[in-house]
Amino acid sequence: MNNFELIQSLIQEKAEAEARLRLIPYDGSPEIKENASGRYLYIRKRIASKLTSTYVDVYSDDLYQLLLRNARESRELKKQIRRISKQLAELGFAPGELPGSVLLNLDFARTNMKSCIYDQAILEGVSTTFPQTEDIIENGSVNGMTATDVQKILNLKHAWEFILDEDVLRADCDYYLLSHIAKLVNEGFYSDGGRIRGVPVTIGGCSYIPPIPMESDVKEKIREIVKNGKDDVDTAIRLCLFTMKTQVFIDGNKRAAVIFANHYLISQGAGLLVIPEKGVPKFKKLLVKYYEDDDVEKISAFLKEKCWRKMESDQ
Repeated sequence: MNNFELIQSLIQEKAEAEARLRLIPYDGSPEIKENASGRYLYIRKRIASKLTSTYVDVYSDDLYQLLLRNARESRELKKQIRRISKQLAELGFAPGELPGSVLLNLDFARTNMKSCIYDQAILEGVSTTFPQTEDIIENGSVNGMTATDVQKILNLKHAWEFILDEDVLRADCDYYLLSHIAKLVNEGFYSDGGRIRGVPVTIGGCSYIPPIPMESDVKEKIREIVKNGKDDVDTAIRLCLFTMKTQVFIDGNKRAAVIFANHYLISQGAGLLVIPEKGVPKFKKLLVKYYEDDDVEKISAFLKEKCWRKMESDQ
């Protein structure tokens, strides 16, 4: 692995660790306080040289053990992040400031992340409501949904958290990034969900049978799309549709494709690309037609007109 590939791999590893750290609900050392009314659990944490103590709940052994596990995981992740940062510095990587338009787009994406995940879940046929999706994103579980559907939503959350890391936004939009996104959306379903597909697949309701992809061809096609000089949204749409039609991975291609396209759009400060719930039936019909006759114009126009969320107009 050359230095460029190593730096990119370390950036992705660091971003994933930082995303996992942000998901820990209680970051700090647990402490038990007692008074006349009982025992209570707090989280002790130093912020800007000031020691803080935040109330959690009434003491229970289960909650105390959870807080201890959170504290251990947090320490390990912070240690991992420091190690990676040191390696990146030794390799000469120094992150620069993102342009203002990209930072604005990053805020826009973070604000809209829950609705984006909900729309993607609907596209995947997950039986969920927005409140249920929001509950899963915030708490990791919800009543009335299958474990599979909950896992898909959590995986979408992890993948979105990954691409919304500033270091990842500085990384190239290439095959390696796409593979890592696919690994995240397939987590818990396949042992290596980011590996290029090596077996035949069929697509339900469609006569198109995608050929088994070659890694070198996929890498080259992504490079070609990114460097073609088209408008940012047209480039993002082409990346999305190419990934879907090629069926690069054994599963999760639509999920990975949409998030991959959004990495490109956000890194260019050009908005978001999300198929809204009400547009899913139309999109699926256009997608089947695109698979079968390779007519990219109609589905591209639909995505640009109905699915592109510009920062100045959250449509």
